[in-house]
Amino acid sequence: MGSAREFVNNTHALPFDIRLCNGEAAPVCLSIGGVFFAIHYLFRCAMKRLFSALAFVVISTPVLAYDQFSLSAGFDYTTGKYGNAESTEILYIPVTGTYESGKLTLKLTVPYIRVSGPGGVVPGFGRMDTSSMGTGSMGMGGGGGSTTSTNSGLGDVVTSAGYEVYSTKALALDVVGKIKFGTADADKGLGTGQNDYSAQVDGYYTLHQETTLFATVGYKVVGKPSWVITNNVVYGVLGLDQKLSSVTNAGVMLNVVQSATAASSNQQDVTVYASQKLSDSLKIQAHFLKGFSDGSPDYGFGAMIISYF
Repeated sequence: MGSAREFVNNTHALPFDIRLCNGEAAPVCLSIGGVFFAIHYLFRCAMKRLFSALAFVVISTPVLAYDQFSLSAGFDYTTGKYGNAESTEILYIPVTGTYESGKLTLKLTVPYIRVSGPGGVVPGFGRMDTSSMGTGSMGMGGGGGSTTSTNSGLGDVVTSAGYEVYSTKALALDVVGKIKFGTADADKGLGTGQNDYSAQVDGYYTLHQETTLFATVGYKVVGKPSWVITNNVVYGVLGLDQKLSSVTNAGVMLNVVQSATAASSNQQDVTVYASQKLSDSLKIQAHFLKGFSDGSPDYGFGAMIISYF
């Protein structure tokens, strides 16, 4: 059930930051290199202070003897036409810090993003009518032209807080709240420039020790930029996680999201993934995505490395 929960918790950021639920803290694995270790150390110091404060304010829960932190970094590449004549390529590179204490999980994702295409496609939304914004940048225009531009920069920072409200041997339920801050540059087509707020329920049902079914039902309050009319959306996830060995998991997930604008389509895509535990403190993951609607990319793939301490 642990790997399935980790998978679902990151579905709407980069969906494959799967966290390990160990029973003891693990030291940082230095084999990932000096650069990652330096980032790891600095991020850990910041995360301890930030998440400890959030845990106290957001949810009143007894202080437990065991806390766990993790830091992950990876990439997600997608390409698709989204109903346009030309394809749009999106490269998403997040760094995610996670703090766990008992039933409480807090998460912070800070991403870099690069978008290449004819315009009119906003990450996370698909095709949008951005013609009212003017001309001159990647994010402007309706997306029907043949000129391709590339823009990059800070993406939307995402925070989340999740709490396990029900748990038996076979069934578990989490409630999760997320805030997507509009930190990505809307003028460059990297985001809408608005905050989004989501609430969801995650469920996990273990058929036996090796197989877990998981599902999510959520509702997102979408920010309202001045240049396009948006509506709030319902989204859902249905998946299966299979434990192949004591260190290897694989799974498949169907993701469906209601369209947020009149110009965009509902998102419908399927992702397959695999994860490999290299040690008590290190895990790697890879995934492949296939879209089945104009609201989703045609295909995508990515990988991630996670360190636990």
